[in-house]
Amino acid sequence: MKMEKLVLPVLDVQELDIRLPPGADRELAVQGASLQLLPGQTLCVVGESGSGKSMIANAIMGLLPRPHVEPVAGRILFDGQDLLQLDEAQLRTLRGRRIGMVFQEPMTALNPVMRIGEQIAEVFDAHVKLSAAQKRQRILAALADVGLPEPEVLIDSYPFRLSGGQRQRVMIACALALEPALLICDEPTTALDVTTQAQILKLIRELQQRKGTAVLFITHDFGVVSEIADQVVVMQTGQVVEAGPAAAVLARPQHAYTRKLIAAIPNGQVRAPAEERPIEHVLQVQELRKTYVTGGGLFSKGRRVEAAKGLSFELRRGETLGLVGESGSGKSTVGRCIVGLAPFDSGRVLFKGRALQSGAQFRAQSQGKIQMVFQDPYASLNPRHRIGPAIAAGPIAQGVPKAQAIARAMELLELVGLKPDAAERFPHEFSGGQRQRIGIARALAMEPQLLVADEPVSALDVSVQAQVLKLFAEVRERFQLAMVFITHDLRVAGEMCDHIAVMQRGQIVEYGETASVLANPQHAYTRTLIDAQPRLSAAAAEQAVAA
Repeated sequence: MKMEKLVLPVLDVQELDIRLPPGADRELAVQGASLQLLPGQTLCVVGESGSGKSMIANAIMGLLPRPHVEPVAGRILFDGQDLLQLDEAQLRTLRGRRIGMVFQEPMTALNPVMRIGEQIAEVFDAHVKLSAAQKRQRILAALADVGLPEPEVLIDSYPFRLSGGQRQRVMIACALALEPALLICDEPTTALDVTTQAQILKLIRELQQRKGTAVLFITHDFGVVSEIADQVVVMQTGQVVEAGPAAAVLARPQHAYTRKLIAAIPNGQVRAPAEERPIEHVLQVQELRKTYVTGGGLFSKGRRVEAAKGLSFELRRGETLGLVGESGSGKSTVGRCIVGLAPFDSGRVLFKGRALQSGAQFRAQSQGKIQMVFQDPYASLNPRHRIGPAIAAGPIAQGVPKAQAIARAMELLELVGLKPDAAERFPHEFSGGQRQRIGIARALAMEPQLLVADEPVSALDVSVQAQVLKLFAEVRERFQLAMVFITHDLRVAGEMCDHIAVMQRGQIVEYGETASVLANPQHAYTRTLIDAQPRLSAAAAEQAVAA
């Protein structure tokens, strides 16, 4: 009788504890975590921010900020060798050569003043001896492997010249340059467009199949899990609460937290239209044009990007219009033109029937009644200002007495689900979802009639995203706001919007009622966006909702 060959795990994490510094919200970031990853498999570690999943990745790579955060128990076996017993020099020989890592934000992981080729060359220089010609050939091959166009041009480009998806491909090329046995992907698609995300997930699968790499994929989105995972580990507040084959976990989740994460995935269910809708037009955009010109000089031609090519749409009180499209489609530029943060070249923006002047006069004309909620609430909040004064600053600038403005700020904090003591804290003391709630409160302080939300949930955990979307819906109904909701996710647009305008390269290629656009898309680009959405099987989604 022929004996089956025993396959040993590439990675075996056993009863791992990682300690946090004194004063943290809990003693251990990771407690008793165990997981195994076999060659050629993809293991997805799933959980919200703070669950400890990235801590495990950093512990494997030896990137924890010791001694403040360090492993205090357990083992991390890589090819049978305990990584926790190695010194920095020994770990350095493994990083890149045997273990590769792709980080969540490629722009912060890439050096902005080094060309792409130079950054990939550092991987080869650290581990192998190659001639300049050999090295260049290997770099070009690595760029071609990840599907980047014109590697001969990109090799000499700087990171800022590339799109978000292209930068993430460069990070994957760096991580896979020496064909490591283990690839760690830490939320590599969280902030990407759905089409770019689909390309990256497909790329990782193809590279894995071609090279037999074991992949540890960290995410908060079970939609992504359903696309790529062989095995799943679910983490909550540092502990593994569920583990098993992906098909079993998705079809029959055992733990309430797993069911919660699955149920939080936007399902694209179209928002039911209101029975009566005021006919008052809050916003009318007519033939809006905006062109950016960058670079250029005496002997070189500047680059022209038409971000808005004669756009027209309208919005009534209490309605939400979704501007949908990939990065670079022009949707955020349109939002910034509407709120007066970017001057437009021609066309008209009418607010309650009155044309707004592009430029310095905008603020006086709008009187604070047009507000914006930004994608990154941390970047839009002053880190030196406490939350209460930050919310009250707008009304005070408009002449509202300070005491009244502060009282209003306290009411709004309660409205968005935060406690009164939040007013005395600084932005860094809040989670991403809490900061986004603060951004909404700050916008509402001006009692706006038009709210522009620019990708306000794209970087949030799915469960936090569901909470923030619910808050937006409640605020819209309570104050009868008109909203422009900018997103790349048609599932989110389906839940939030009455009408959808699909943008591609500065043009609206499809415009209509949400139900009609999603059920019967007329343009090929709209169909591409819909098809690119990661989605659970209907059975798995129904199981989670029923539970």
